[in-house]
Amino acid sequence: MKSYFQTHKWQIALAVGLVIATAFSLIPHEAAAAGFVGFAGTNTITQAFVQQFDSTIRMEAQQKTSRFESRVTDRGSITGESFTANRLGSLDETPENTTRHGDTQWSDIEHSTRVALMRDFYQALPVDRADVPKVLANPNGSYMDSLLAAWNRRKDGIIFSAGLGNSQTKEGDLIALPSEQKILHGSAGFTKAKLITAKKLFRRNEADEQADIPQELYIAYTSDMLEDILSDTTLTSADFMAVKMLQEGNIASKWMGFNWVPYERITSSGGVYSTMAWAKDAIHFGTGFFEGKASPRPDKKDTMQLSAAGSIGAVRVWEYGVVEIQFQ
Repeated sequence: MKSYFQTHKWQIALAVGLVIATAFSLIPHEAAAAGFVGFAGTNTITQAFVQQFDSTIRMEAQQKTSRFESRVTDRGSITGESFTANRLGSLDETPENTTRHGDTQWSDIEHSTRVALMRDFYQALPVDRADVPKVLANPNGSYMDSLLAAWNRRKDGIIFSAGLGNSQTKEGDLIALPSEQKILHGSAGFTKAKLITAKKLFRRNEADEQADIPQELYIAYTSDMLEDILSDTTLTSADFMAVKMLQEGNIASKWMGFNWVPYERITSSGGVYSTMAWAKDAIHFGTGFFEGKASPRPDKKDTMQLSAAGSIGAVRVWEYGVVEIQFQ
């Protein structure tokens, strides 16, 4: 005859399981008291689910570094409201000497000066002291990174505008980029033909890598420009591969004699976009000061303020070293 334990082994095992589960809070006490797990435990277990909060502030995708500062002539730290660039023109060919013991005929050489006006910029973000203990992720570091990224984008905007805009002389006159340094859109996108024309202009002006004073050439490009180029039916297989390398991020490579610089902040005017190709010596850039600062504001209940302030300026020194390329 079977013993009681053999006959009721499953009931005994269930009872022991309930005791253990209740002791370790694996099921509600009410369900254990009822003598079953049932659906009560399954439905209410969701009350014990947890939510893990992020302890890091993640920045939106954006341009964080200056793309142009290292690719123009950096004049370094500037003292004053402006800085100048002194220009010396070229002489005509040496004249033939046809008179023995004749009087000296002096030649003349043109001196001129371009002026870059310094411009001041400031931006600040507040962090309330009462907010910091309430968040897992302290925003101070990310806020300062954002301020620095915005500052670097401002640098590029100043340099880009100086390249294609007016250049000021010491006398206050404004010199526009000459029409011969502009490649019109021709109701077309960005094409290889326009690049060939741009390269021709730099060569004609003795402002390329083959000049006696060799120049590094750069061009600012957008994703739309790359798409236009890749759709150009005049591309050779070698051209196509070079552009594909640019598209894949290999911007160290040259194509058509230019160093390609990604820049997505080119805007349109009446549906026409203008990008810039330039020689490094053609544009000068200077920094008056820059200061990133984090300090409490007593006048704002000691709110922590993170700020970035600075003064910068840029000027186009040589028109022959900049080419505007328009496209639609």
